[in-house]
Amino acid sequence: MQQPLNQTHDPAARSWIESANAPAADFPIQNLPYAVLRRKNTDEAFRGAVAIGDQALDIAAWASRAGLNGTAADAARACGQPVLNAFFGMGPSAWRALRHALFAALHEHAPSDDRAAIEACLIPLTDVECGLPARIGDYTDFYTSLYHATNISKLLGLSGVGANFKSIPIAYHGRVSSIGLSGQKFVRPAGQIMLPGSDAPIFSPSLKLDYELELGIYIGQGNAAGEPIELDQADSHVFGLCLLNDWSARDIQAWEMQPLGPFLAKNFATTISPWIVTMEALAPFRLPLARPATDPKPLPYLDSDRNRMAGAIDIQLEVWMETARHRAGQLPASQLSHTSFKHQYWSVAQMVAHHAVNGCNLRAGDLLGSGTVSGPERSEAGALMELARNTSEPVTLNTGEKRSYVEDGDAIILRGYCEKPGFARIGFGESRGEVLPAKV
Repeated sequence: MQQPLNQTHDPAARSWIESANAPAADFPIQNLPYAVLRRKNTDEAFRGAVAIGDQALDIAAWASRAGLNGTAADAARACGQPVLNAFFGMGPSAWRALRHALFAALHEHAPSDDRAAIEACLIPLTDVECGLPARIGDYTDFYTSLYHATNISKLLGLSGVGANFKSIPIAYHGRVSSIGLSGQKFVRPAGQIMLPGSDAPIFSPSLKLDYELELGIYIGQGNAAGEPIELDQADSHVFGLCLLNDWSARDIQAWEMQPLGPFLAKNFATTISPWIVTMEALAPFRLPLARPATDPKPLPYLDSDRNRMAGAIDIQLEVWMETARHRAGQLPASQLSHTSFKHQYWSVAQMVAHHAVNGCNLRAGDLLGSGTVSGPERSEAGALMELARNTSEPVTLNTGEKRSYVEDGDAIILRGYCEKPGFARIGFGESRGEVLPAKV
């Protein structure tokens, strides 16, 4: 069910923390995204926090001073744990109670006692290190962009996307152990590759390492085994979204995918951003879900008036590349693409409903990948394979370097934000991952 708008979406609302009022700030008072963190270079326990401007608010420390009660107090205590699973599992009423209490305390008209309680619990974002925000029990990666699927099919010489693409949100189960936070550095993967014109595979470091621009979807309340989640209730099972880079070794993938799908080409690294933007904060940026009238109508469990009218979310997404030459010359990173999540063929609610329709029990903290986000224009491609046309048209960076795939020393940076006339801009921060040389 779509979140209704309320006082936390008021574009005129300002915080007494001035850095939150900057026009391009990722974390204004209308956002209040969650993470777990501690001060850098300490052995403090990780605990839940929200971002406000250039500061992080330690929720448990604030709650002990603020005199909270009821559901908001219970939710704040759950946020004091090293991971947010218990908070996620409390459900929308608890999420809303804590968010609204935080909004009131951070508002420019908050009483002086509220300000004093918060000031003692603020940590500059430059002084924190973040941890994985949840104990991720399971990770499922979807494949839900028709533009991406069409582009990849053409590049691989296929006749088109699979016949099932427009009937079901396609997905595979991924690897949890290699999910890392922004700043993740990983070794270039190796595996079997079938070189063009060869009749036998070789073992080699990947020669076609790619990124995939995605969003991560955190499950809040789960469902009991055997109990499907109805489409119009699916959003109430989602706590929020983050940025996600589904790193992919295209040459390993091409050889191993027949007949069962991705394995070693996908399980070596997935990089997520630390801050989770709540579904409530995203409510103003809902749009109708675009689906061509000539396409088959979804089966009833994947179709509803609400989903058609507000299933899409207009999240602006960017991909940037920073090479060793950028760092050596202290040059700004090169922007590779810019697109919007509104282009996805399947909505977040449809992904959740389909995942659970067979009785699969989702749990608080489970993570879903949205699938690569690509738009209708080439400049909106969510993977380098699409941008560079599988090596036929390499991308030229602002350093003069050319890239068809990601090379050693390259860092990929994902950024995201929402903006709309009449509402405050909110941001996701960034997800950054860097490739190290292979060990073979």
